[in-house]
Amino acid sequence: MAGRDPLTAEEVQTNLERWEGWSGDKSRIGKTYQLDYYTSIKVINEVAEAARKLQHHPDIDIRWERLHFSITTYSAGGVVTPLDFKLVAEIERVASAHGAKTAP
Repeated sequence: MAGRDPLTAEEVQTNLERWEGWSGDKSRIGKTYQLDYYTSIKVINEVAEAARKLQHHPDIDIRWERLHFSITTYSAGGVVTPLDFKLVAEIERVASAHGAKTAP
């Protein structure tokens, strides 16, 4: 399935280097943003729409002034694939539009 082929550890790291604050390994990648709760809800709603279009959904955790996205391709056996980085691009686009910053 195109876009759902597992990436090597090196490919994952190369892709992660392109995105500030994202980290992980060949099984899962993630990032935590700092922004207020109500803006987090707006970001989640917009990311959900982008995820629906990609047919690929992140795990999401929202806490006090922290919004965390965690991504793996479950349908490929719980590994990181090119599809995960397409979702990263969408998350970054939405989060940036709402002024989200990488959490310290």
